[in-house]
Amino acid sequence: MKKSIFQLNTRTVVTIGIGAALYGATSFIGIPVGPDTSLRPAIALLAIFGALFGPVVGFIAGLIGHVLNDLLTSGTVWWGWALGSGITAAFMGLIYLSKGFDPQNGTYKGKHIGLFIVYGVVGIILSLLFSGWFDITFMGEPSDKLLVQVTAASISNIVVFLVFGVPAVIGFARRNAKVSNLSVNE
Repeated sequence: MKKSIFQLNTRTVVTIGIGAALYGATSFIGIPVGPDTSLRPAIALLAIFGALFGPVVGFIAGLIGHVLNDLLTSGTVWWGWALGSGITAAFMGLIYLSKGFDPQNGTYKGKHIGLFIVYGVVGIILSLLFSGWFDITFMGEPSDKLLVQVTAASISNIVVFLVFGVPAVIGFARRNAKVSNLSVNE
């Protein structure tokens, strides 16, 4: 049985810390695809932490991880983008709430993967639209620059999610299905 998404215990706090540290430490790795925008494999970590631990853990890990990365790389936190990372992971974590989806125990169906993809793609697009709006509204960034950034980031994040994030969650569930189906023959 899955734990409540709002249960805060030592394991949850440690999971958030690990997720934030991993996401923050790997977010600087990327291939430039636009102004201040890159294809970042770290997006797959948001999918993994969201799907395995739920939307709340995903949101907090994504937000804190992005803040850490901003502080380490530029010394300035871009709050719209940090919140966007959290929103992306929260949307990806919605699959955690689906009945019968439990990759920890190796159980999932094709419909779960379809929902996971929909949640992830919608989350990426909505979170980046939010980030762009935030930068235009509160940071005074030019809208033409943000249009390019949001478009490039949406495409690259969706590619990373589909190529790395989804297969990682499926692989984790399959590995756990094989482990949990072991039996002892006497």
